[in-house]
Order: sequence, then structure tokens, then C-alpha cells
Amino acid sequence: MKVAVIGAAGGIGQALALLLKNRLPAGSDLALYDIAPVTPGVAADLSHIPTPVSIKGYAGEDPTPALEGADVVLISAGVARKPGMDRSDLFNVNAGIVKSLAERIAAVCPEACIGIITNPVNTTVPIAAEVLKKAGVYNKRKLFGITTLDVIRSETFVAGLKDKDPGDVRVPVIGGHSGVTILPLLSQVEGVEFTAEEVEALTKRIQNAGTEVVEAKAGGGSATLSMGQAACRFGLALVKGLQGEENVIECAYVEGEGEHAPFFAQPVKLGKDGAEAILSYGELSDYEKAALDGMLETLNKDIELGIEFAK
Repeated sequence: MKVAVIGAAGGIGQALALLLKNRLPAGSDLALYDIAPVTPGVAADLSHIPTPVSIKGYAGEDPTPALEGADVVLISAGVARKPGMDRSDLFNVNAGIVKSLAERIAAVCPEACIGIITNPVNTTVPIAAEVLKKAGVYNKRKLFGITTLDVIRSETFVAGLKDKDPGDVRVPVIGGHSGVTILPLLSQVEGVEFTAEEVEALTKRIQNAGTEVVEAKAGGGSATLSMGQAACRFGLALVKGLQGEENVIECAYVEGEGEHAPFFAQPVKLGKDGAEAILSYGELSDYEKAALDGMLETLNKDIELGIEFAK
């Protein structure tokens, strides 16, 4: 497998590259690309870690050498949030970055699975889809918005509240990847009961967890290390699926049946062709049904914004 990390010199990119260097299957190739000239140095630094994963770094205007032959492309390029900003404030800069990267991917490695980290994910994923459609290479089974950070936060917060091992907690998170569009399905967490007050407080904390980190870093950045962990988890799941491992399931933001919105985060079974099946998210509680209804206008507007931008 060849995995390309785009935006590899940034906070998320470096954390993600470190984790992948340690955790990709033996014999994998890891390609790091960023516009920043430091990127080959990041790769040189990581190359000294004794694991059977080869690594190369590329810098400059053209990501082509990093993309050539890639099976999985993980895009974390873009600007980070600062205090007072929400994810939609990143739109003007990051939308253009994702659009140009999608154009290169369409030309260089159109068969690759693409995982988009760059915010606002609700909008950048539809942008990439439109670019790939225009190039005639779009495969909805191979384009993913990585919403795994919402999942790992949910698992961490539930475990902390209920004194469980976080490794034993599974929380599906549906919808989108910002504010009210993030909906953790706490009613489906096995072996745990919540009061109505706990559900309300936990849901709000999960939805606003990114802001929690932005404010705690006091202008020094946004969630980079936890996002690196989340992107690694999803990237490794993609690799396992592509290599034929059975029952690899993660939540991701994908083009589905359009029941609620053209793109929607829900459990996805990963396989040799990317998204092998989009799975049902099951029964919702009354609270979750109301939250789902309440988010759809925001989510659909985010998607429409991306489609219009790409055009």
C-alpha cells in the first residue's frame, strides 16, 4: 500500500505521519507532501524510526510525485481555526486548496481512496466530488470526509463519565462534522445508561469539543494531535479494507442514498473498493430524532455551498 499525506508539514500532518510510520503494515510506502520546504526534513526525521515502512517527503507547488501510485490519499492541508472562528470561517482559504488538490488527484491517481480532513468537511467533500465528476473520474465509494475525531471524542468522554475503558466504548456519530451537525448516538452505546441531562450535556460537549481545544491553545492552533490520531485510525481502516480484511467498519461522511442530505456521516463498511456498504445507523431516540431534524437545514446549506464553489 502507498499512503500519501497531503499537508504533511502541518500540525495534523506531522502527527498523522508519525502514527502511520509506526502503524502501517510492513512494506507500505508513506509519501509526505506539503508546500512548505521543511517537508523533506520531516520525512528524513521520521525515516530514522525503525519500522518497516518506507517514507519520502516532497515540497513545492506540485504534489504529483507524492500522489503517483497512491492507494490512499489523506488531505490535511489548509489553515487551522483560531479563537472566535468556527469551521465555516475557514471556507475561503481551504475550499480553494481542496479544489486544486482534487484536480491533481483526478489527473495523477484517480483510483485512490481519498480521505478529507481539511475543514469545513461538510463543504470540502462536496467540492472534491464536483471536481472529480468534472474530470470524469468520480467514484462515490472512494471519497470520504474523515469524521473520526467526533467518534474518538465521544468514546473518550463517555468512558470518562461512566468510568469505562475507552477501548471498550463504541459510539456511532452521524450527520456532519461541525456544530449541530455532529450527532453522537448515545442511545446506542452498549452497557451504559444516560439521564436526559447527561445526554444533553455530552452531546453539546462533543459538538463543541473542537472549540474547547482552540480556546485552550489560546491562539496557538486547533486540534492537531487528536485529529492526527483520528485520521490514522480511519486511514488504517481504509488500508485494512483495501487489503481484504473482513468487517472493517468506521463512521465517515460519504455520498449515500440522499435520505437526509447528499452527503451524510454514518457507519460505513470498508472493503477492496473503498466503501463496500453504507450501513443503517439504526433506531434513534426521540432526542436524537429531534437533533437530526434540527441539523438538516445547516448540513444541506453547507453541501450546497461546496457544490456552488466548485462550479
